[in-house]
Parts: sequence; C-alpha cells; structure tokens
Amino acid sequence: MNDCLFCKIVAKEIPAEIVYETGRTLAFRDTNPQAPTHVLVITKGHYANAAALADADDGLADDVLKAAHAVAVKEQVAEGGYRVVFNTGPAAGQTVFHVHAHVLGGRALTWPPG
Repeated sequence: MNDCLFCKIVAKEIPAEIVYETGRTLAFRDTNPQAPTHVLVITKGHYANAAALADADDGLADDVLKAAHAVAVKEQVAEGGYRVVFNTGPAAGQTVFHVHAHVLGGRALTWPPG
C-alpha cells in the first residue's frame, strides 16, 4: 500500500531500527516505547490487522509469533517474561493499520493494561 507507514519501512523508504528479520516478517524498535523493550513485529505483506492475518490462513500468523519470541530471546526478556499484544481496530488502540505485534518486556507488566 502506497500510504502505509509500515509498508514504507519494509520497502526501506523510511528508516527504522531493525532488530530481527525473516523472509516474511520484520521487527523494529517502537519510536514511542511503553517498556524498556518495545519492538514491533510486522508482516512484510500488507494485512490491515490481526483479523486479516488470521484469515490469511497460510502459516503467516505462526511466523509472526515465532518472530516475536525470537525478538524476546534476542532482547533477553524471554526468560523473565514478556507480553505480545495485537491491537485490532481503533477502539483497541490500533493507529497504524498494518498488522503488528508489540513485544513488551524488561519491567513488570501489570494486568489489566491501560
């Protein structure tokens, strides 16, 4: 999509601090971190949200979750615990309409969030 911020990051038109990459996913640091570790894991192809990702039904959701765990290991938060969050739709706080998982860790994460 021409006007999608995350598609532009995938295309390397907009810089990002990339921390992990696979053939179908890209992970980079959030520019407004909510925890010491806050990395976004996105699909390289455009899917609007987690519901669209689930409908893709080609193993891509599994790839995103595996990438999120790989990021947690790389960022050294896997052993102590981390959170993976998908916001789907405006009422859930989604502001960029390209599916992305937030990998959060590095401090105690209370429940319920926000």
